[in-house]
Amino acid sequence: MNFELRASHDFKVSGKKIVGRPVVYGSRSEDLGGFTEIIQHGAFGDSINGDIRALVEHDYKMLLGRTISNTMSIRSDDQGLLVEISPPDTRTADELMVSIERGDIRGMSFGFSVPTGGDNWDYDQAPPLRTVTRAVLHEITITSMPAYKATNVAVAQRSMQVGQVVHHQQRLDLLERI
Repeated sequence: MNFELRASHDFKVSGKKIVGRPVVYGSRSEDLGGFTEIIQHGAFGDSINGDIRALVEHDYKMLLGRTISNTMSIRSDDQGLLVEISPPDTRTADELMVSIERGDIRGMSFGFSVPTGGDNWDYDQAPPLRTVTRAVLHEITITSMPAYKATNVAVAQRSMQVGQVVHHQQRLDLLERI
C-alpha cells in the first residue's frame, strides 16, 4: 500500500479545540495530476478507530492530538469525516490557534493508503476518475498550503497507469470476443 495525502478547507477553532471536516464523501477533487478522485461514503471503515495522529504540516514532530490518547476524535457521518482536536498547551499549538482564528491557516489534509482492490477507475471520463471505496486513514493535518505533494500524487499516478493498462487489455479482450 502507498501513503497518499489529500487536502480540504473546512475547519475552525471552537473554544480550545480545532474542529473540521478533512474528508467530504462523494465530493470530486481538483485535478490531482491527470486524474480526479472521489472518496466513497464509509471508505475509511474501522480504520478511523485506529491510532490516528493530528499533525501540523504533515510533520510527525508537531503532534497536536492522537486518537489513542483521546486528544482527537474522528467520526464518520453522512457528509464525511469530522474531527475534533484538543491541542496541547504549547507555544506551537497556541501560535497555530491564532493563525487559524485570523484566517491565515485554512486548510486540512489527510494521509491515507488504499489496499489492493480499494479503488475503481473510470477512464471514459476526462480526466480519469478514481473512486476510493476502501482506505486506511493514517493522519489528519492542519496546513497553510493544502496542496498535494508531488511524490504522493506520483504514487497515485502510477496506480492510474497500471489501471489504464488493465482497462485497455479488457477492452481488447472484449473486442476479440465480438
